[in-house]
Amino acid sequence: MNKYKVCVYAIAKNEEQFVDRWMDHVSEADLVVVLDTGSTDHTIEKLKSRGALVYQSKADKFRFDSARNECLEYIPTDVDICVSADVDDVIEYGWRKNLEKAWKKDTTRGFYLYNWSFNEEGQPLVQYTHNRIHARHGYHWIYPTHEIVEYIGEGEEKPVFLTGVVYNHYPDGAKDRSLNLPLLELAVEENPNSNRNLHYLGREYLFYQEWDKAIDMLKRYLDDPNSTWDEERSASMRFIARAYREKKDYSKSKKWLYLAMAETPNAREPYVERAQLSYLEQDWPAVYYFIHEALKIKEKSYGYVNEGFAWDATPYDLGALACYYLGLYQQAINYSNEALILSPHDPRLLSNHQYYLEHQEKYLKNSL
Repeated sequence: MNKYKVCVYAIAKNEEQFVDRWMDHVSEADLVVVLDTGSTDHTIEKLKSRGALVYQSKADKFRFDSARNECLEYIPTDVDICVSADVDDVIEYGWRKNLEKAWKKDTTRGFYLYNWSFNEEGQPLVQYTHNRIHARHGYHWIYPTHEIVEYIGEGEEKPVFLTGVVYNHYPDGAKDRSLNLPLLELAVEENPNSNRNLHYLGREYLFYQEWDKAIDMLKRYLDDPNSTWDEERSASMRFIARAYREKKDYSKSKKWLYLAMAETPNAREPYVERAQLSYLEQDWPAVYYFIHEALKIKEKSYGYVNEGFAWDATPYDLGALACYYLGLYQQAINYSNEALILSPHDPRLLSNHQYYLEHQEKYLKNSL
């Protein structure tokens, strides 16, 4: 017999393609509540046919925090645990058992592993701990986008890590995400003292190739006295470096990457990005050095700012290229082998590997 009453809840818009998969994986809940924010496909009908309680948003203007708070209002007050899960998320089976195993009567929030992206072999790339499982009472959502669930209850918040609860994120890459930029600008306007929104907005400007705006916003984040989390600071420094790289100011790009390395010496990302910059300059000794340093780092952070390119085939691919141009053919082959373990079907990696083998053979013949 279950110890707690558990509700999975979500907001949705045009998620028809994901409904069956999602409902299969959240079926361990006692009830599922969804707020539809304007679907024009068959999302609502499919959710209802699978047993979800579906409501339609009353809001004139969309923002994520308001929509999630509206959805929360439809959850019965006798629910013990609210499990927030977007319809493009897949919660691995058995989550209910693991949730109840860790949850105590006075627990208020649950942390869990969130796999945000995957490589072509289906292995997780970007992973971090998320915290959108919470008690029914004492929480609400804040920020128009990149929203978070905030504790507003009485007394001290009591979180727990939910071992075995794993979310996998499989988004629709074609979905329109143009709302993010104006909503982030609104978030900064509404919450000028929230340094996290400065970071997110700076990153968003980077996505939109607004290089100067990105640099200014990220520097504003770094200047904020509340910006003390080293991983996020390092990421902001890397983003500034990317903006300067795109502006062809490689000198400033290098400066910011060195700052990022100093901020988080045990993170691969700054070293790999420094190697990528050296690749653009065809400075092969530098590529070799920074990849060698990057690969000394074996442990991935579980903060949201870790990046797939530091943990996929990219470092080994760069190392192989550097070794080839330095005449280190056997090392090039060794790096290439490692790249192919992580990405065995990549046609360019396969072609390069064959090329390295051929050059190694020619070198050995000429050495005889």
